Amino acid sequence: MTQISPMLAVGDANAAIAFYQKAFGAELLWHLDGAVAGLAVDGAKFFLAREEAAYGTRGPVSVSFTTVRIELFVDDPVAMHRQAVAAGAANHSPVEEHEHLASGPKPIHRMLQGAVVDPFDPMWLIGKILG
Repeated sequence: MTQISPMLAVGDANAAIAFYQKAFGAELLWHLDGAVAGLAVDGAKFFLAREEAAYGTRGPVSVSFTTVRIELFVDDPVAMHRQAVAAGAANHSPVEEHEHLASGPKPIHRMLQGAVVDPFDPMWLIGKILG
């Protein structure tokens, strides 16, 4: 089965694991001595890797800007947004309804979406497609 999963570069993988568990209810799937870890939010997998200059891996804190925007689709984006902020994420934008002009075989016309920036600097767009 083909799958695409983001791998986030972070300075402190152990702290990031703790944050994602608290902010998004992430499940720890596996952990390799603080260097690499696999996590999932309601079955949606993502991975963490400790910054490694030798491999060309830099996290957002090291480069001084957010390098990743992650779309997290959940049943209750308002509750998940609040949970992430309570866990230490910065509120980037509140969850609001957005309408889009879209095309394609399955166009998205309406969605709820807000954003947080986590302490390791990836931006999480938390939303739900309405139709």
